[in-house]
Amino acid sequence: MSEIKEITPSELEERLKKGEKLELIDVREEEEVEEGMIKEAKHIPMGEIPNQLDQFEKDKEYIFICRSGRRSENVCLYLQDQGYQVVNMVGGMLEWKGETIPKSQIKK
Repeated sequence: MSEIKEITPSELEERLKKGEKLELIDVREEEEVEEGMIKEAKHIPMGEIPNQLDQFEKDKEYIFICRSGRRSENVCLYLQDQGYQVVNMVGGMLEWKGETIPKSQIKK
């Protein structure tokens, strides 16, 4: 099993500030994202990932986010085994210093 690629919250924030188009997936639960999400992220709770595989493309890289980096790492392991390109944001939202917005303002 190959290692999961990682990105730190500050590296991610820097890439977003540069205007990079990134595929961010927040796998936290509904009540957690109510506290705020990264504006560019899409919310798919961890438990729904296996049923949402049709939303992912194998030629795109996806950055997964959770509260501490643990659940997103598990999602990355699962999806990497399925042949997807994944990156885990280590430290999760606990270490995110950038802007967040309420989930209600996230575009679908």
